[in-house]
Amino acid sequence: MSKKIGREYKMNEENDKNNKQIHIWVDADACPVVRIVEKIAEKYTIPVTLLCDTNHVLWSDYSEVIVVGAGADAVDYKLISICHKGDIVVSQDYGVAAMALGKGAYAIHQSGKWYTNDNIDRMLMERHLNKKARRSSGKNHIKGPKKRTPEDDEHFSESFERMIRMAIQNREGENNGKE
Repeated sequence: MSKKIGREYKMNEENDKNNKQIHIWVDADACPVVRIVEKIAEKYTIPVTLLCDTNHVLWSDYSEVIVVGAGADAVDYKLISICHKGDIVVSQDYGVAAMALGKGAYAIHQSGKWYTNDNIDRMLMERHLNKKARRSSGKNHIKGPKKRTPEDDEHFSESFERMIRMAIQNREGENNGKE
């Protein structure tokens, strides 16, 4: 079950004409780039939906927020069920990225790295091998991610904006062929 919190985003005429059907979906549980995503999306008048579980309830002045149950991978499955071809998905989860790519969406990591059909298989295999190595090592202490820096935010911002421009350009190319 999901519920919507925050305000519904109203697309203006320019957004409807130029960015037809592009939507940004954020796997927002503990996502450090939500505000960056919103700021850039607002610049391009692209709607954003933040998805989180009941353990990470969010509120936003810009984005629609969908809260789903706290079950394992509930946010991931909800996000994939509602994203479409040409949309942009922001997630640190390689599995979510792989499913988004399979639907024809674009996917980007909070580091700014683009997930592509050329790199996703390798990334999934590396994740699997690393998990297997951690299990067999017998060590219980695993270092967490390094602290996020302003440079990390700048890199994400630049990469994300490039992805938006590419998605808009590709959408316009598709629409020109159909009109």
